[in-house]
Amino acid sequence: MKNISKIGIGSVQFGIPYGISNTTGQTPPDEVAKIFDVAYANGIRIIDTASAYGTSESVIGMLHDNRFLLVSKFMPPHENESIEEQLTKSLRLLQTDSLYGYLAHRPLELLQDPTVWETLQELKATNKIKKIGFSLNSPEEYVTLKSAGFTPDLVQVPFNYFDTRFQDILIELKANGCEIHTRSAFLQGLFFAKPEKLSSFFDEVKPKLQYLHEHYNETLAGMLLQYVLQQPFIDVVIMGLETAAQLENNIQSLANATDLEPLDILYSDELLMPLHWPKN
Repeated sequence: MKNISKIGIGSVQFGIPYGISNTTGQTPPDEVAKIFDVAYANGIRIIDTASAYGTSESVIGMLHDNRFLLVSKFMPPHENESIEEQLTKSLRLLQTDSLYGYLAHRPLELLQDPTVWETLQELKATNKIKKIGFSLNSPEEYVTLKSAGFTPDLVQVPFNYFDTRFQDILIELKANGCEIHTRSAFLQGLFFAKPEKLSSFFDEVKPKLQYLHEHYNETLAGMLLQYVLQQPFIDVVIMGLETAAQLENNIQSLANATDLEPLDILYSDELLMPLHWPKN
């Protein structure tokens, strides 16, 4: 089926309970194993994780069986844990000798100590990392890093039907040989949340959510996923999952997915960035 191989597995749920629509909590290891089997059988080859995702790296390490390319993320180094030590720990937990990608989880911190980027380049030269780059939340972060002279091999950014803030940047990066991974195709599950159950913080998006639910209902997941997968400047779409059934359903939903109509609304950054969402 078209574009399925562009899907990557997001693993934050494997290490901590996560997502506004998550009702099942942290995914147990036996279910993670099923997710990996379904993913591999469908040509999916990327797993995305991070040292900050609770026990995610160790769960993946027990179950990946060298079938996937692994991308992880590091936190800003401190006096008790250097970048080299963080990488060594991640490799040990993931039970692998090298990573496909290693991304700065808080990339603006690189400005405080540019030697970290030099160290990453050295680690790449030893073949412990194939690609280095950033996990970004806002276009402004990228502009700042670019001005400082940082050139990534790989970036991961949010991108979905509501959130196309990065589009021009991604087109530029892709043209310059950077690999593009996107996340939040379902905006952490907001697309499937019942509008009447959401707090007033989400008032600006409730009418559109209601419209999508009324008009597309069972086909919405496939349409949202197709919207991102069909973008030519995107290489991998990282999709967070709680169960293997979700992955199977999402893959199947692509079979009958039709195109969403162009969006004529620009939503606020506060709405598009879950870090601004209310905690309760």
